[in-house]
Amino acid sequence: MVHPAAITIGLLTISNIFMTFAWYAHLKDLAHKPWIIAALISWGIALLEYMFQVPANRIGFTVMSVGQLKILQEVITLSVFVPFALFYLKEPLKMDYLWSALCLLAAVFFAFRSKLFA
Repeated sequence: MVHPAAITIGLLTISNIFMTFAWYAHLKDLAHKPWIIAALISWGIALLEYMFQVPANRIGFTVMSVGQLKILQEVITLSVFVPFALFYLKEPLKMDYLWSALCLLAAVFFAFRSKLFA
């Protein structure tokens, strides 16, 4: 049987892929369309995101606190956003991404240390 934390991570990753596209893909793909068109398309994509995010948080809450779920979500967000920015939006790689990732790793340590050292 798959551990609830693994299911949560998988669902949150899928959720974040949809949300990243909803939030940022219109900057490249719909730049010449009225903002309302971009907003409606983004809203439709975001609805798909919620179909994964809500079950992920419900499943995750069986083995994690809300704070731990939030920290996990932020780590996954950065893990999805950086490749999206680099490969889809063609943004340059910045050292700030590394520093941000290191700060998030520290956040993960502090959020989960009671489980790590139990």
